[in-house]
Amino acid sequence: MDTINSYIENNKERFVNELIELLKIPSISADSAFKNDVLKTAEIIKVSLENAGCEAVEICKTDGYPIVYGEKIIDKNLPTVLVYGHYDVQPPDPLELWNSAPFEPIIEKTELHPEGAIFARGACDDKGQMYMHVKALEFMTSTHQLPCNVKFMIEGEEEVGSANLATFVKNNKEKLQNDVILISDTGMIAKDVPSITTGLRGLSYVEVEVTGPNRDLHSGLYGGAVANPINILSKMIASLHDENNHITIPGFYNKVENLSEEERAEMAKAPFNLDAYKKALDISDVYGEKGYTTNERNSIRPTLDVNGIWGGYTGEGAKTVIASKAYAKISMRLVPHQDWEEITQLFKTHFESIAPDAVKVKVSPHHGGQGYVTPIDSIGYKAASKAYKQTFGKTPIPQRSGGSIPIVSLFEKELKSKTILMGFGLDSDAIHSPNEHFGIWNYLKGIETIPYFYKYFTELSK
Repeated sequence: MDTINSYIENNKERFVNELIELLKIPSISADSAFKNDVLKTAEIIKVSLENAGCEAVEICKTDGYPIVYGEKIIDKNLPTVLVYGHYDVQPPDPLELWNSAPFEPIIEKTELHPEGAIFARGACDDKGQMYMHVKALEFMTSTHQLPCNVKFMIEGEEEVGSANLATFVKNNKEKLQNDVILISDTGMIAKDVPSITTGLRGLSYVEVEVTGPNRDLHSGLYGGAVANPINILSKMIASLHDENNHITIPGFYNKVENLSEEERAEMAKAPFNLDAYKKALDISDVYGEKGYTTNERNSIRPTLDVNGIWGGYTGEGAKTVIASKAYAKISMRLVPHQDWEEITQLFKTHFESIAPDAVKVKVSPHHGGQGYVTPIDSIGYKAASKAYKQTFGKTPIPQRSGGSIPIVSLFEKELKSKTILMGFGLDSDAIHSPNEHFGIWNYLKGIETIPYFYKYFTELSK
């Protein structure tokens, strides 16, 4: 791996330009209007894998968007690393909050990224981080330093729940057989504080609909006499938390693991500046479940959040109306041992039970997934730790994430292998938000670090 830094230095302009071209394509899986763009992106990923040295690259059809599969098998007696990533992106809305067009990537210097960051939808989540692995493979094959076998599985439906990935995995267990799964769809604490994600929260995502009268009504003629679905929905949502911001759904916490004081103390060793956190978000104070720190609230505790709420008239000017319907989208982030389907049913039962007779309530589950914890004594974790130590000069900190990658628990169930989460993004990269970006330094650092994972995983597996 001695030549990795010179290889990156000689090719960094091309690496950045290739990523920029990939980011120009609006591969939005949630909106069917962008179907051709999603399919086009899959084709580009296929070509990129072939150019990087993969063999037997194919676009595998599903009932939704395809999965791009490729492999480079050098010796069946050597370990095999399966790389997972996704090429679809979140919708860019609200567009008016972007400082530049979301699919016209630009490079700008920031306080955290003086060397420049690429601003575009998907820059960090997950095109930039996925493409690090493609370029890392290119280095290893071009310089004849690939120490083991590698497989790639890049999907196009992660942002909409990976509905067809489970079927693909179950039907292709032999093709996907591996010794460890490697994913970069997470982040690290800071540029000078490397970390490895060891835990992910699960997810339950639902949409609720509250119906009152059979049509919109004049608020003067009917106001005060007929239930207003928007008013009632607001009250119902407000009741889902108590005065300590504890979720009030019966049974919700039954399987929540309470971490020991020792483990919480270890978590607290991770550097965290509360004032800087508040400043970065432009908030006066933090807010959350009583009795837990900010880092605990967004990692080891479950949550319930309204992701969208609408109903009635929202156009310009006034329209005095009582809407017939009101809607909300609600997500619950879950911790390990909480089953997302069970939680979804608990929510449905409770939400329907608290509705007054004056309205009808419909709860529609969208998607979900289980939480995940990876052990820090595995060969995969040790290899990742050595890789970060090699390129950062520091031993990475194990860190539980507040985010969800539901397919990770699926991989362990179906493929019987552990997942290592080597993320190179930062909390400030604004994934899922306007002005998403990915530091060029982070991008290139990922390309530098990943080959060492292969090296150390192969050595430790002997």
